[in-house]
This record gives sequence, structure tokens and C-alpha cells, in this order.
Amino acid sequence: MPSACRVTNLVLAEKRDFYARPVLTVARECIGKVLVRRTPAGETAGIIVEAEAYRGPLDLAAHSSRGLTRRTAAMFGPPGHAYVYLLYGISWALNLVVADEGEPHAVLIRAIEPIRGIDLMVRRRGKPATSRELTNGPGKLTRALAITGADYGCDLCGDEIFLEAGRGNRISVGRSPRINVDYAGGWVARPWRFYARGNRYVSVPPRN
Repeated sequence: MPSACRVTNLVLAEKRDFYARPVLTVARECIGKVLVRRTPAGETAGIIVEAEAYRGPLDLAAHSSRGLTRRTAAMFGPPGHAYVYLLYGISWALNLVVADEGEPHAVLIRAIEPIRGIDLMVRRRGKPATSRELTNGPGKLTRALAITGADYGCDLCGDEIFLEAGRGNRISVGRSPRINVDYAGGWVARPWRFYARGNRYVSVPPRN
């Protein structure tokens, strides 16, 4: 059984049960949650406005479709941990491991709207505080939040990277096919990308 989340000073943090559910449910409910990152330099946080579901190993767009490897091991572990990988060899991407242990499902966080620690994000990204380029993509948000490969396997119920409840019930959520998975055959058309309608930080306009 997965261990309970540590709740010390994380009263508003999502518990393990949030992640231990079907990937499409979690991906949809991530929209409006607040992704929080704490480092010695300070705390940064943003509202999740775009997320994608990956349901391996059958889903050919998922890394876990290639089976259990050193790279994908976290996806096969218990829910509520981070799967972090290098995107295009230059940027890190953050995924939330969900569903049951041994079921390699994950949610890719694609974009956030900055709400706390914006000055720190600006220093890390070299972009103006008002620029949507600050966090409007998976690699951009990890740089803004200082999430790297060192965070692979991080417990999302800990005090370094976690989700707060946020304001999801006040956001209109849209769906579309996922981005840049043209290699995945028939899985390309699955409407497994969720986004906040009308939010300027969504990475690219939804495809019909």
C-alpha cells in the first residue's frame, strides 16, 4: 500500500489518493491546481493550465510503451511521484505518476500561470514578468521552477514539489489531441490534452 503523504506544513497539498486514480481523471483535475516548488532560493508556484494524459504501456505516445527501463522505472512505481525526463535533449519535463503501482500512467504538466515567486522565475528564465513565455511550455515551466533530472522520483506528497487545491472549479476546461505525438499512430487523435480555455499561458492553440 502506498504510504500516506507527509502533511507537516502542507495542509493544502493534495494527498496520495488524488494521484491513485485513473490518468484521465487526474489530468482533467490538474487544471486549476497550483504546482508548488520549494528550493533554498525560495518558493515558486503557478496554476496548472495545460496537462496531458499518458496511459502506457498500450498508449504508443507514452514512454512506458517501451516497457520497464531505467528511464521509465518511476512510472511503474507507486502514484504520487515525479517522472522527469529530458525533452528534445535540452529541457526537463515534469510528469506526475498516477493510477496504481505497476500501471505506468502519467500526467505531463505542459503549462502554468505564475502566481508566486514570479521575480525568481524571471531571474531563472530571463523573461519579463508579464511575458507568457515565462511558463507556457513544459520545458519553460521547469526552468522557471528549477525542476531538473535531480527531481526524478521526487515524492509529490513531500515539501519540495507538490500540488495545492487551487481553483479548478472556476475554470472552463477544454480537451484536444496531445501535442507532438505524431509518431504514435492511432493514439495521436485521442483527446487527452486538457487546458484552461482562454488562458494566455496555454502553450499552443488547441487542434480541432
